[in-house]
Amino acid sequence: MKYYLIVGEASGDLHASNLMCSLKKYDGNAEFRFFGGDLMQSVGGTLVKHYKDMAYMGFIPVLLHLRTIFRNMSLCKSDILEWKPDVIILVDYPGFNLKIAKYIKQHTDIPVYYYISPKIWAWKEYRIKDIKRDIDKMLSILPFEIDFYKKHNYPISYVGNPSVDSVSEYLANHSSDRLSFIKDNGLSDKPIVAILAGSRKQEIRDNLTRMMEVARSFPQYQFVVAGAPGISHDYYKQYITSETKIVFSQTYRLLQHSVAAMVTSGTATLETALFGVPQVVCYYMSAGKLVSFLRKFLLKVKYVSLVNLITGKETVKELVADGMTASNLKHEFAAILPGGDKRESILKGYSDLKRILGNPGASEKAAEIIVKSLKSKIEK
Repeated sequence: MKYYLIVGEASGDLHASNLMCSLKKYDGNAEFRFFGGDLMQSVGGTLVKHYKDMAYMGFIPVLLHLRTIFRNMSLCKSDILEWKPDVIILVDYPGFNLKIAKYIKQHTDIPVYYYISPKIWAWKEYRIKDIKRDIDKMLSILPFEIDFYKKHNYPISYVGNPSVDSVSEYLANHSSDRLSFIKDNGLSDKPIVAILAGSRKQEIRDNLTRMMEVARSFPQYQFVVAGAPGISHDYYKQYITSETKIVFSQTYRLLQHSVAAMVTSGTATLETALFGVPQVVCYYMSAGKLVSFLRKFLLKVKYVSLVNLITGKETVKELVADGMTASNLKHEFAAILPGGDKRESILKGYSDLKRILGNPGASEKAAEIIVKSLKSKIEK
């Protein structure tokens, strides 16, 4: 069968690539065409557009790149119509993907599946109308989404979380060789702190600047930045100290050997927790006081990090908007270091998180559901 996948960022590329591998197990004749990234391309198929040419965040960047966004959307629509896939699999990225789903439903009878639900439970809950109208099947990776969608009379399938799969597979195949990691990356023998400052330039600029202010107060540790795909080494150099190292394509390896982390909210917070690394979640926004005020009215959830949303409590500290200051971060970071007063409670919370998420196998289960569902449609 022919599968058309659409992702818009690095985490989607990772999860979609794992799903593609699983689809090949259930469908030996699987063909792939996609808007995606390098990881998806390594599995096989045709890359139509790389996500790095699509990832615009915030009102102003989106406004400035509207022509490019519309051009990408037009390309996607025409490419789908020309290739005539058996199914379209959307991965998060709702601003783009829900518009594609609407168009496909209006002009074709191609089924549209969603893997990794849009976070409409956090805000823009009105999008449930679009989902009920345009999405044939929703595959969820967050357990609390079941009750949310049930409230709207829209059945979904919880398949487990793909980050559990990715981290479990990595740990099973990579021994904890700290000396090799240090040697390969020119690091010292000091304890390592991981910095995951986001995947987009705006996020990196805003968060990394403040993270580096904190790093200067802890000379007994070495701070290592996980370089995001598609972001150059030179871009990072504007914001880091001369002593700070950057590693690319080694985020899991970095987390495996870190004693603590500062992490920009997103999938990275969950991955950091699964590696058992105490963290402070950081998400700076300009006009922070205004954002914090509006957050009370716009956001439907109490937390922003996946770790806290899944456990239902403040397992890790979140510094968001006007709360993300260098002084606040310095105080919270000290508390999660070895000997810090919050370290043990965080590690206990991580145990609760892993229990809630369940065992590995999300990609396998999602692929099984997709292939069985498509075969059933064909037989009818």
